[in-house]
Amino acid sequence: MRRLALLLPLLLLTACAATGGTMPPLTTDANINLERYMGRWWVIANVPYFAERGKVAAADVYTLRDDGRITNTYVYRKAFDEPEKSMNGVAEVVPGSNNAQWRIAFFWGLVKADYLVMEVAPDYSWALIGHPKRKLAWIFSRNPVMDETLYQDLRQRFAAWGYDPETILKVPHKADQVGQPGFQ
Repeated sequence: MRRLALLLPLLLLTACAATGGTMPPLTTDANINLERYMGRWWVIANVPYFAERGKVAAADVYTLRDDGRITNTYVYRKAFDEPEKSMNGVAEVVPGSNNAQWRIAFFWGLVKADYLVMEVAPDYSWALIGHPKRKLAWIFSRNPVMDETLYQDLRQRFAAWGYDPETILKVPHKADQVGQPGFQ
């Protein structure tokens, strides 16, 4: 009986955490001009995950194709003294999403990812990218270095979408940034 009395509160807490802590999928009402969005975006920061963890000088390059899809080339270096490498993908804009939601396929469609442009600067100088399940996030910029005040502001904006901003770390774009606090 005593075990049951100890176990019951634990079971209730687990059940509450499992049901009450879920959030609806992330959505965006951003309206993206695809032609302005195309080009090189430097990855200023992200939630590190297996494909991007440890990469430096990373950028995404988008090119609008004649068939309406988007070529997505992720360029990076494993170290600053190593050559640039790339991974290629193809994105399709989700109809009715104001060009803000994409489905990207890498490795001939074997790996697929959802991509949400949550916010973009009026001059298209920076963008905030998310994922419907809030597992991934990126801060993009047209320049490889971003003003620290702007970076901190953009990083904190993720909290309003249910992200923990502390999980978003900078990607080094200069050799002296490697190993510094706040960087991957």
